[in-house]
Amino acid sequence: MTDPQIASLLLLVLLGLLALRVPIGAALIAVPFVGIWLLFGWRPAIGALKGIPYNFAASWQLSSVPMFLFLGFVAYNAGLTKGLFRAAQVWLARLPGGLAVASIFGAAGFASITGSSVACAAAMGRIAIPEMLRNGYSHGLATGSVAAAGTVGALIPPSILLIVFGIVAQVPIGDLFLGGLVAGVLSILAYVVVALVWAMVLPSAVPRVTEAFTLKEKLATLRDVAPLLILAVLIFGGMFTGVFTPTEAGAVGSALCIVIAALYRSLSWSAFRVSVVETFVTTAAIFIIAIGANLLGRFVTLSGMDGYLSSLILSVATNEFLLLGAIVLIYLLLGMFLDPMGAMLLTMPILLPVAFQAELNFLWFGVFVVKLLEIGLITPPIGLNVFVIKNVVGASIPLETIFRGVTAFLVADLLVVALLVMFPEMITALPSLLR
Repeated sequence: MTDPQIASLLLLVLLGLLALRVPIGAALIAVPFVGIWLLFGWRPAIGALKGIPYNFAASWQLSSVPMFLFLGFVAYNAGLTKGLFRAAQVWLARLPGGLAVASIFGAAGFASITGSSVACAAAMGRIAIPEMLRNGYSHGLATGSVAAAGTVGALIPPSILLIVFGIVAQVPIGDLFLGGLVAGVLSILAYVVVALVWAMVLPSAVPRVTEAFTLKEKLATLRDVAPLLILAVLIFGGMFTGVFTPTEAGAVGSALCIVIAALYRSLSWSAFRVSVVETFVTTAAIFIIAIGANLLGRFVTLSGMDGYLSSLILSVATNEFLLLGAIVLIYLLLGMFLDPMGAMLLTMPILLPVAFQAELNFLWFGVFVVKLLEIGLITPPIGLNVFVIKNVVGASIPLETIFRGVTAFLVADLLVVALLVMFPEMITALPSLLR
C-alpha cells in the first residue's frame, strides 16, 4: 500500500472510532501515532508524540484560552449575568414575540462575556424559558429561540473557537474577533426577525405581554447589567484600540471580572473555586483535542494525504460555490455527531490546504467555518444545544418539539451563510478598516 492509501485507511478507522463514541481526543492522538509508526517506525512516532504536544501547548497565544474561559466562569458563577434577560425583557417585552426577542438579546450579552454556546444555552434556558411558558408562549418558540440564540457564543467575542482557529491557521485573533462580531450581529438580527414573524403569523402561539414598565423601572435594570457593560467596553475597547493584545485581554478581563464581582460582593470562595476547577477541566479537554489535531495534521502532511485530498476535493468542486457547498455539507454532517471544537480541529488539517489552494481569505474562512459549527449545535439528530435545553426543561417538553422549534432558526442561519458567501466583504471590511 502507498502512504496516501495507508493514511486513507487510518482516517476511516478514525471515523469509525468516533462513531463508536471513543473520546475524540484519544482517537485523534492514537490514530496519527499509529500512522506515523507504520510509515516511518516507532522512533519518529515517539518523537512526534514528545515534540508536537509541547510545541503546540507552549504557544503564547494559547494562554488566552484559559483566561477567557476563566472570565466567563467567574462572571457566571458570581451571578453577574443574571440581570441580562431581565433588562432585555423590560425594554423589549411589548414587541410582538418580545420575550423571545429578549431571550435572543440576553443570550448575545451572555455570549459576549462567556464565549461558550453551551453555557449560554443552559443559563438562558433556566431563566427565559419558564418566563415565556408562564406567559403562554408556544413550547416550540420558547425552547427553539433559546437553543438557537445560545449558538451566538461561538461567534461573539471572546469566541474560543475563533481563538483556536486563529492559532491553527495563523490568522490574527483580533481580526477574527471583529469578523465574528459582524457575523454574530447578523445571526442575532436573523433570529429576531424569525421571532417577530412567528409572532405576527401565529399570534395565538405568542401572546402579547401586557405588563408595562415605567422609565424608572427600565433604567433600574441597567444597573444590573452595568458591570458586564463596563467589563465588555474595557476588554474589547482596549483590545481593538491596541492597548493590549487579545492574549492579554483574557488576563485583564479575568482580573477586572474578579474585582467587579468582589465589589458587588457576589463572588464567594466556593464560586471562585468552582470557576478555577471548571477552567482547568475545560482547558485540558480543549488542549487534548487540539494536540490530537496537530498530530493528525502532521501525519496527513507526512503521508502526502493533504495534497491528495486537496486535489480530489478541488477536482470535484470545479468552482468556488461548489467547493463552499461541499464544505457546508461536511460541517452540517459533522455537526450532527461531533462537538464544534472536535469537528473543527478534525477537519482543519484537510480543509486549510484546500482553502489555501482555492485562494480563500483565511479571515473570512475562519468566521465562515465557525458559523457552520454554530449551526451544528442545533442540527438534528444530535444538536448539542437542543439537548442542553431538553435537560433544562425536563420531561415537560418532548425533544421533537424543541427540534421543530429550532427549524425556523436553522433556515435563518442558512440565509446568513448565503449572505456571507455572496458578500465576503461583510466579514473582511471591519478588520481592514481598523487595522
